[in-house]
Amino acid sequence: MTDTNDIDTVVRTRLRSLRNTLGLSLDELADQTNLSASTISRVETGKRTISLDVLVPLARALQVDLDSLLDVKNDDDVVIRPVASEPCDGRTTWMLSRPTGNTIAMKMRLEPTKQAPEQQVHPGHDWFVVTEGRVRLLLGDRDLIVETGEAAEFATMTPHAVAAIDEPAELVMVFDRDGQRAHVHHD
Repeated sequence: MTDTNDIDTVVRTRLRSLRNTLGLSLDELADQTNLSASTISRVETGKRTISLDVLVPLARALQVDLDSLLDVKNDDDVVIRPVASEPCDGRTTWMLSRPTGNTIAMKMRLEPTKQAPEQQVHPGHDWFVVTEGRVRLLLGDRDLIVETGEAAEFATMTPHAVAAIDEPAELVMVFDRDGQRAHVHHD
């Protein structure tokens, strides 16, 4: 899909859909963007040309980047086929999301180790669910046990580390792009 009319249609549809998903009226979005409600309506309905002076404040208020609004590549292949990383420090990871998104999902297998992992901090936010085994979550001064089927969520500026207890454990993790640097091992 490369035709300019197709791109315009996709962008207009995304703008309206994002506004509705966020539960914003035209007036509420207008207040957040310093654009008039009628301008936003005309953009959504195709009665006004889409330009950067309108698109940038709309994207910001709708909490999406311009790349996401303008990306019209074909999503025919929606299946992600994870490939295991080389084990490193008792951890094996599988990426479960495409590397271009703002949110990253991965599966991680932890082997038990004798030494407690070193706690780290980094910008961002983490969430994980234990799908197999048990893990120890070191979170600042706290030492928490997270069982199979339980989840944890925390800000990553708190020192943190996870380790398998007694036997291998598997987690599915979701974190924002800032957290990627701390969790994804690149060879």
